[in-house]
Amino acid sequence: MRSKLIVSAAVLSSLLVIIIVFGNIVIVAQQDSLTGTWTAKVRTPSEKHRTDKDDDDDEGFGDITRDDNSGEPRLQINIKRERRGHSSSNGQSYSFSELSGLTRSQTQNGPVSFTISREAGQAIFTGSFTDGRGSGTFTFTPDRAFFDRMQQKGFDFYKEKPAEDKVERSTFEDRALTAFFLNVTSARADDILAANFGNLDIDDLFKAAIFKIDGKFMAEMKATGFPNLSMEDLVKARIFKIDANFVSQISQMGFDKGNFESLVKFRIFKVTPEFLNELRAAGLANLTGEDVVKCRIFNIDANYVRNARAKDPNASIEDIVKMKIGIGKNFMRDEL
Repeated sequence: MRSKLIVSAAVLSSLLVIIIVFGNIVIVAQQDSLTGTWTAKVRTPSEKHRTDKDDDDDEGFGDITRDDNSGEPRLQINIKRERRGHSSSNGQSYSFSELSGLTRSQTQNGPVSFTISREAGQAIFTGSFTDGRGSGTFTFTPDRAFFDRMQQKGFDFYKEKPAEDKVERSTFEDRALTAFFLNVTSARADDILAANFGNLDIDDLFKAAIFKIDGKFMAEMKATGFPNLSMEDLVKARIFKIDANFVSQISQMGFDKGNFESLVKFRIFKVTPEFLNELRAAGLANLTGEDVVKCRIFNIDANYVRNARAKDPNASIEDIVKMKIGIGKNFMRDEL
């Protein structure tokens, strides 16, 4: 009997050890950190638009999320990670107020250790600086509590995406690091959700952060008569500077705003009220939006229209385009 108790106790003890070990594995898995290397350079306001060949400012997110007009020096930090034989890098600039444990004077010479803390997690940088340039290693630890809250809001950073050919599958830690660099916050998530744009995923959240798309902008664009805009459409709107005022301007020019791609064309080819009025004054009436775009594409201005109409008073837009490219009847391109 006693031997059975001893065996039972031994088995139970072993199970406890196994549970503790597995428990530790789970805990470690939930606290997985990412590591890599970093380089940095102090940038002054005068260097804002200058690119150095030695820097990697154009990789990754760069300064697209930056919104700073303080005129204060900033620290451009570029990181690099190696994973499964692949390397990835990105960079972003930070104000020194965001860097805990680092002052500008410390970037002149000597070893450093500083921290950047955001809702998505914390990154610890160690290394050294010489004359405003530094390098070293970093460790990023995601904040699981934050991503648990984001999951409840519908932004699931834990969800694995289907594998794609020749595309490295991202891990939770990869997505968490992206959220960290883009400074994704609960407030930003709540803001874009309030615009009622349907189901949004973490890629939409990243795009909103990169292109500064907030709930106000989303609601304004929806109110212009495009209720079914996607986040991709909103990204195009930001890239091409299309807002509610521009949509209103197109309507005031007498054009049906058509589909969203029409607005993109108008902005790309610089269709403005001034240009339209010049064409109309030159004798072109009842112009469609596509007609004006064609004029921009083929560099047809009011003066060219007047010369073309002097040769053929009934020349249409199509006729004038043919004249411009040198295939119109009795007209050669160089004659006008």
